[in-house]
Amino acid sequence: MKLPGWAVPVGQAEQVRQELRARDLLAPGVRWLHEGGEVVMPLRLVPTPSPWVGRLVEREFGPAERGNPRSYTEFMTGLSPEIREQLPRAFDVVGDIVLVRIPRELEALSEPIGQALLRFVPGARVVAADLGVHGPERRRSLRRVAGDGGFSTVHRENGLAIEVDLEAAYFSPRLSREHARVAGAVRAGERLLDLCCGVGPFTLLAARQGRAHAIVAVDGNPAAIALLRRNLERLRSTVAVEPILAEASEFLLEPRVFDRAILNLPMDGARFLPALGSHVRPGGAVHYFEVVERADRPGFGERVAAALGEGWRAGEERTVHAYSPRSDLVGLTISRTAD
Repeated sequence: MKLPGWAVPVGQAEQVRQELRARDLLAPGVRWLHEGGEVVMPLRLVPTPSPWVGRLVEREFGPAERGNPRSYTEFMTGLSPEIREQLPRAFDVVGDIVLVRIPRELEALSEPIGQALLRFVPGARVVAADLGVHGPERRRSLRRVAGDGGFSTVHRENGLAIEVDLEAAYFSPRLSREHARVAGAVRAGERLLDLCCGVGPFTLLAARQGRAHAIVAVDGNPAAIALLRRNLERLRSTVAVEPILAEASEFLLEPRVFDRAILNLPMDGARFLPALGSHVRPGGAVHYFEVVERADRPGFGERVAAALGEGWRAGEERTVHAYSPRSDLVGLTISRTAD
């Protein structure tokens, strides 16, 4: 039967399922679809407003199979309702690796949670507890809770195959749409700066699309730049891409000017804004990401524009995803007025 469906990355499926179920929007007795790294949930009615993540599609659905699990928690038995309520509702999938944040009070359940996720996520090889990103090189601390092998993998998004090492260099699968959004904004002949680039997903997608004249990608982590170079070798783009190993503050001392810049350093990027503003020509733009407390959200765009200097105007502002119970990762486009 043909029905509307809500397509969502598998790591966010449980949260969205609960929201749709609470609003009585899921079609009963219909089998969910797995498409690559996404789950498509059949809908009884189109959600208005839309859930916080995902997109509306139309698919041919079949009847639900008996016992077909819709959440990894269905593989976990013998838990009290109170403990079950505390289980992580979201997780990330990077290639064949599953990342999950396990609350401290549930650390004793790390292995059962890992084994359940290993069974639930198609193609999963290893499950790791995500202990957060630390240090100036933005290295993620991980603890294996199920499965085998290391934390290097190939992640696929936006038609790209990106080699990543989750312990060695920063990468977030939750920014897939932002990678596509920003790369799609690049105009023919522009010079692009990707500051604090990590393994370079913004750079790689912009290079593949081929409109930029040149891209400079900067990061202070040697492992990140090495991974970017390997990914560029496979990409074989005609766009001139220059990976640079340097701290952002060091690079911004150079007298280079760009048409567009990306600054994705959500917890610490604000300190680079005053220096970055002079590196973007009049008529250019900055794509900026920051974790913002919801109470501080009013006036956020204007504050960022003021930090860049005179002649900057805040544009599109969007919530990329929730970061904590009180804060969000916010994406902002700021434009410099032409002379």
